[in-house]
Amino acid sequence: MVQTSSNFAGTITRKIERKALEVAQRYIVVSQFADKKSIEPGTGTSWNAIRWNRLPLPTAPIAEGVAPDPNTLTFNAVTGVASQWAGRCVFSDVSSLTIQWDLMDEAAGRLGQQLTEMKERNLFNILCAGTQINYVNSRGSRAALVAGDNLDPTTVGRTFTNLQILGAPFWNGQTGETVMRPMDYNATQSERTIRSVEHLVAVGDPRAIQDLRNNPLVVQTWQHSDHNRLYINQMGYWGGITFCQSNMLPSWVGVAQVNGANAAGDLTTGTYTIQVTGWDNQNFYESRIYQLSADVAVTTGGISLTTPSTAGFTYAVYIGSGSAAPTTNLGLTTSGPTTGVYANQAILIPPSTSVTITGIGLPQIPPAAPATGVTVYRTFVFGQRAFASLKLEGVKWVRLTDAAKSDPHNLLRVIGWKCWDGGVILNQTFMAGIESTASNTGAFA
Repeated sequence: MVQTSSNFAGTITRKIERKALEVAQRYIVVSQFADKKSIEPGTGTSWNAIRWNRLPLPTAPIAEGVAPDPNTLTFNAVTGVASQWAGRCVFSDVSSLTIQWDLMDEAAGRLGQQLTEMKERNLFNILCAGTQINYVNSRGSRAALVAGDNLDPTTVGRTFTNLQILGAPFWNGQTGETVMRPMDYNATQSERTIRSVEHLVAVGDPRAIQDLRNNPLVVQTWQHSDHNRLYINQMGYWGGITFCQSNMLPSWVGVAQVNGANAAGDLTTGTYTIQVTGWDNQNFYESRIYQLSADVAVTTGGISLTTPSTAGFTYAVYIGSGSAAPTTNLGLTTSGPTTGVYANQAILIPPSTSVTITGIGLPQIPPAAPATGVTVYRTFVFGQRAFASLKLEGVKWVRLTDAAKSDPHNLLRVIGWKCWDGGVILNQTFMAGIESTASNTGAFA
């Protein structure tokens, strides 16, 4: 989209102090806990991380003068795949000349924020594949959570104990790749004390963390805790875990089912289910999860439906084969994108749009749906070496302001970035999730 002067009319009529209100900054939190990796030259889009396994303990004392049997050093190689990501802004020459702001400079700041938020979003999506989940009040699944199942010390303690038994390596206050030892003589006594306490780390949504900090047991502890902070956006320490909060985490709300009807297409005659999900337009999280539909009897090869009308979301439609079958693929449709990796897939569909699913598309599984009307938050808990991500390096920036063969009259101004990004879970046993509801919806009264 080329942004013309009309896009910025409000900045002219409402500008009072020649100073723009700052865009609300989103804290970049989870990336600080990832092992940082680089793509080796000549290896294509793959990158490798190594997980060294523990050595077995000796089974018996040695006899005098007899050396013990040698141990075998073993490891597991974990391979990640890097993808290219990019962002850009394009302005007309008129908008750059007539608007009181320097649009290129403003765009540079917003694009830099977009880049770091993108890495944070991508990493949270990867961590959502973690398999070790504790549900508050010992509920058996996400769908079993009810309002009032808020983050509590009991579940926190249970998660800490589980990870401790599994041998998750503790943190001792290091941030990224910088380590300050507990006995560093340049550190204050307070810093030495905090950094010598081994702990796991948690990153949670502020709404879920707020319920924990309101618990009477936790209130007293956090009120009297040292105010030194080891990590970005750290909130406090409880039960062996240091808690940080981020407003970049995904959440999921359960919504009533969307049903389909028989239509024309290429599906084999039979029984199918569909499931709709809503992706928010800001961070592209799949956060509105509609319940599995009633069975659809397909006799003419297709399934018709209308996407929900909630603004601020685009929609995807998944399909499953069989009665009450889980949905494991995107549907095929002409209502989705026409180019790119999602060409002809039932995704990125606007609200209130008539859609006909004519076939089975790419394999993709939607998030599990909470109960209708219930919003679920996941708090991630992990030790060291639980996951890795590519370093934020090699970012290519473009800033085009001069005439070119494709734009001889210099009508456009372009600024953007491009980089490689990827992440991978190194060890599932070193991390866990706590799923809960929250008493605070984040809405103002």
